[in-house]
Amino acid sequence: MTEAILLVGGKGTRLRPLTVHTPKPMVPAAGVPFLAHQLARARAAGVEHVVLATSYLAEVFEPYFGDGSQLGLHLEYVTEREPLGTGGAIRNVASRLRSGPNDPVLIFNGDILTGLDINSLVETHQRTGADVSLHLTRVSDPRAYGLVPTDATGRVTAFLEKPQTPEEIVTDQINAGAYVFNRSVIDSIPTGRPVSVERETFPGLLTAGAHLQGLVDSTYWLDLGTPQAFVRGSADLVLGRAPSPALPGRRGDRLVLDGAQVAEDAKLTGGTVIGADARIGAGARVEGSTVLAGAVVGEGARVRDSLIGAGARIGARTILDGAVIGDGASVGADNELRDGMRVWCDVAIPTGAVRFSSDQ
Repeated sequence: MTEAILLVGGKGTRLRPLTVHTPKPMVPAAGVPFLAHQLARARAAGVEHVVLATSYLAEVFEPYFGDGSQLGLHLEYVTEREPLGTGGAIRNVASRLRSGPNDPVLIFNGDILTGLDINSLVETHQRTGADVSLHLTRVSDPRAYGLVPTDATGRVTAFLEKPQTPEEIVTDQINAGAYVFNRSVIDSIPTGRPVSVERETFPGLLTAGAHLQGLVDSTYWLDLGTPQAFVRGSADLVLGRAPSPALPGRRGDRLVLDGAQVAEDAKLTGGTVIGADARIGAGARVEGSTVLAGAVVGEGARVRDSLIGAGARIGARTILDGAVIGDGASVGADNELRDGMRVWCDVAIPTGAVRFSSDQ
């Protein structure tokens, strides 16, 4: 396996305000853009050439990663001018691939954090002679996902839409967002229009009699599509629950990046990340949270399972619990934001403007 495609063109709508100024794969997770973790794991698996299928804020990627040489990779960038869907994005970069028709190409979705054994997926693909192989994972409640049942040999038998009744839940296996395609299959995807691999390409291949193989790997898997999931994924990387060669420091309860200032009596726990040049005030408590570069957390503040954007300011004694604060926003002292509340970029909340009563 020498090359891969990374699908990094999504707008990250569910992650706003984190993605107002930053494409989803470039939002920092455990101290570096999430994409850095994916690229590092691909390289560790032997991948040498990666084509990034970009679209939203496409101009951000290349200035950061360049040609990939510092990562031991050769990176190329292809930008969609109009949204093409997952299948269309894969087909759109085909001209940059070096593989022959029967060679395998690894494909990743740009918002999945996983402990998948990449080499095992490739080996399964080659051993079974599949046209496409899919990473499948098991979830306790599959109602929010499309189901992918397989036979006793692991061969995919169907692609089922999100189940609506208990009788429709015939498996707990779902598409986990990593694939191996034979190059010839990529070349067969229609050009010039949007195509969904999940809704069109995979079912169409199955109908045509192609061999689609599933590999169930239920180690670590998390869709980082929501702010809460993104914060959790970052913490899991720091804690060592999710693997990555790109972590810029030791695994543990906290990760404090260069230039950050943390008061001696501040307490950082639960995989918290403090970004470069951020400041954490005296007596503050930050648990399982991400504080991005240049942000300020005031004295005595309490921050739990939250994300504080770059340059944002959190006032003294303010409580954040499951909140998201956009870049450059300001939350004054003595506020209380909980349960998924989001503050947009550059918004200012005055002192004591948001409070919860004691019986809530």
